[in-house]
Amino acid sequence: MAEDLEADTTEAPERDDAYALDRKAVSAILYAVDVEDRAQLTELMEPLHAADIADLLEQINAFDRGRLIRLYDKEIDGEILSELDEALREEVIAALTPQTLAEAVRELDTDDVVDLVEDLETAQQDAILDALEAGDAAAVRQSLAYPEFSAGRLMQREVVMAPEYWSVGDAIDYMRSSEHLPEQFYHVILVDPKLRPVGNVTLGKIMSSRRDVLLKSIVEDTFHTIPVTRDEGEVAYAFNQYHLISAPVVDDNERLVGVITIDDAMAVLDEENEEDILRLAGVDGESRLSDKVIETTKRRFPWLAVNLLTAVMASLVISQFEEAITQVVALAVLMPIVASMGGNAGTQSLTVAVRALATKDLTGSNIWRVIRREVAVGLINGIAFAVIMGIVGIVWFGSLQLGGVIAVAMVVNLVVAGLAGIAIPVILEKAGVDPALASGAFVTTVTDVVGFFAFLGLAVLVLL
Repeated sequence: MAEDLEADTTEAPERDDAYALDRKAVSAILYAVDVEDRAQLTELMEPLHAADIADLLEQINAFDRGRLIRLYDKEIDGEILSELDEALREEVIAALTPQTLAEAVRELDTDDVVDLVEDLETAQQDAILDALEAGDAAAVRQSLAYPEFSAGRLMQREVVMAPEYWSVGDAIDYMRSSEHLPEQFYHVILVDPKLRPVGNVTLGKIMSSRRDVLLKSIVEDTFHTIPVTRDEGEVAYAFNQYHLISAPVVDDNERLVGVITIDDAMAVLDEENEEDILRLAGVDGESRLSDKVIETTKRRFPWLAVNLLTAVMASLVISQFEEAITQVVALAVLMPIVASMGGNAGTQSLTVAVRALATKDLTGSNIWRVIRREVAVGLINGIAFAVIMGIVGIVWFGSLQLGGVIAVAMVVNLVVAGLAGIAIPVILEKAGVDPALASGAFVTTVTDVVGFFAFLGLAVLVLL
């Protein structure tokens, strides 16, 4: 009995897929679609969060997706559309009735509407904007006039502001009487008579202060305004760097035009991190699992072609030592080891450098210190693996000279790999080229060429 009790009270290990869609639930939903049971489908979909419904639409095939949308049509709201991957959003919107689409977009804040329509065709944009109230439609059109990937596209126009001379009581009375407060907000923005932001007051401070306390006496210490044309990547960096919850957006005259909240800034940061990861692998940052075969092929082909060119360059180096390879067959066996170790070491340094550049941690003030560190790491690792591969060369092929050649080549290639992994991304960024997208091909080329040349060149000098 005691053992049973102990078993019952033992906590189950947390599952990695705790928040994944339940396969049984998905099967039940697809069955309801098959039998066209709208009531059952609505009952099954009701408990799901908008993000889960979006995931479901992305995971099922196009045929089932179309049938589900037609059956569930009236229940699809703006939150679901906002959560959808951009690659599928246009398809889903095209499948909705105009009435459903109009009801869905009316629930959204302006920043969500902008995110929804900015990548759509003009006809679909007009259909959505026509469903909005005149004021909201004008605000969305104005946001769309700002440059793509700018703060003006990211911000929401619904703001809660107050004159800087108001008290806590004035702010509370205003918010209680207002019928058009944003659904979510974190600050009351204080503005001067020219509508220029001068400070933020958190809702927590307002609720915990007496009514007669002046708002300007309880403003947050950290206050940043965001120019409307600032790149959204820079905005995300500011939020992350200064731990912002929301920040007012200002025009060229420093007048308040909107506000950016942490959820939108972190979404940008997440997208940029994802794009960097994909680009490091030579994959377009906009690639999605829902992309079609032709789209995916077109995006991957260019960088595969670049990799082919780099491989040809490495092969040209090898071709200069054909006679040595013919005479010492062991060289052909050991060549891939030198190149592979250099490539992996270069990728490690490259990944660190690209991430540090993205977070602005790698700057002119510390670049030489970081380069020295990476070269030192390459040297130490090179010596360690040189000893290992020297022993392997001696034991495997019975040649002390061959073991020495591969040992020296290993040191040279790992040092060069560490240097290239840091220097190449920095040089590309200075040249205005995205280091995440282009660095991999260059670093691989350098490590392959240097590795083969060092190994085979030393082999010619020592063994022949």
